[in-house]
Amino acid sequence: MDGSSGAPAPAPIPAPGTAEGLRIPPVLLKTLVTVVVATIAYVTTNLINQDQNKLWQLAVSIVIGGATLIVQYMVDFERRLASVETGQQAHAREVADRLAGHHSEMRTLVDRRFTDISEATELFDALDHSMLRLDGVTRLARSATRVSSLGPGLVSAFAREEIDRLASVMENLTTMSADCPGENHDWLMALTKCTTGTMDATSSFVERNYWDSEPALRYLQAQAEAIAQRGVKVRRLFIVQKPEGVDPALLRLCEDQRNMGIDTRVVALSELPPNVRRGTTNDFVIFDETLCYEVEPDLLHENAKTTLNAREDHLRQRVKRFRELWDVGLSDT
Repeated sequence: MDGSSGAPAPAPIPAPGTAEGLRIPPVLLKTLVTVVVATIAYVTTNLINQDQNKLWQLAVSIVIGGATLIVQYMVDFERRLASVETGQQAHAREVADRLAGHHSEMRTLVDRRFTDISEATELFDALDHSMLRLDGVTRLARSATRVSSLGPGLVSAFAREEIDRLASVMENLTTMSADCPGENHDWLMALTKCTTGTMDATSSFVERNYWDSEPALRYLQAQAEAIAQRGVKVRRLFIVQKPEGVDPALLRLCEDQRNMGIDTRVVALSELPPNVRRGTTNDFVIFDETLCYEVEPDLLHENAKTTLNAREDHLRQRVKRFRELWDVGLSDT
C-alpha cells in the first residue's frame, strides 16, 4: 500500500500510428494517397490554366493519380523483393554453414576411420611379420567383440579384466620380464607345452607338499608329453637343508619322476662347498635356456610372487647356478 485509494490506474492510450494504435490497411492507404495526389493535380491544373475544359483537367488528374498508384506499388514491390532476396541470402548462408559443418564432420569422421583402418592394417601387418599366430589374435578380437555385445554384466566385466591382464603381460614382456602375485600355474603349463629343448628345474623344501597336489599331477603329465612327443630333456634338482631331509618320501618322489623320463638329483645345502652354498635357492625353471620361471617365497615360506625373466644377464646367472648345484648334486639311483 502506498497511500492511494487503491483504484487501478487507467491504461495508457496508444499513440496514433504506433504498433498498438489504429493501423490503416495498405490498399486503403494507397487509394487515399492516389486520391489526394489526383485532387492536388486537378486543383493545380485548374489554377494554372482556367481556360481549359474540365475534361482535360480531369484526365490529367487521373493520369497523375494512376502514376502515383503505380509508383506506390512499384516501391512496395521493390521493398518486398529486397526482403525476399535478403531472406534467401540469409537462408543460403545458413544452408552453406550447415553444409560446411556437415562436410567438416564427415571429413573428420572419414579421417578418423581411415586412421583406425591404417592403424589396424599396420597392426596386422606387424603381427603377420612377427612370430605370433595371427589366427589366435584374430580369434581373441572377435571373441572379445561378441562377449562385449552381450551388454553389461559379470561376463563382460570378467572379459575386460582378462583382456587387461593379458595386455599387461604382453606389455611387460616387451621388457623381457613379467611378474604376478602368487604362483601362476597357467604360465608354468603354457611354457611346458611350448618348450622344445630343455627344462632345468629346482625344487626346494618349500615345495615338498606341492607334488601331492592336482596342479602338480597336470604339470608332470605335461612334462611327460614333452619328453615323449618332442624329445625335451627334463632335469629336476631337489634341494634340502640337511642330509636328513633325504627321506624315503623324497626318494619315492624322485623314483616316480625318473620313471616318467625326468632326470633327478638331490642336493643338501649344508653339505655344499662354501663357494657353491652362496647363491639363490629360490625355485626356478629354465626353459630352453631362454626364459626363467621363478617363484619367490615370503617369510612364511609361501609362494608370494612369480616372475618371468628372459634378460640375458639374469638367464646367465640362473643357468650358471643350476649347473653348479647340479654338478654337486647326488643321484638317487
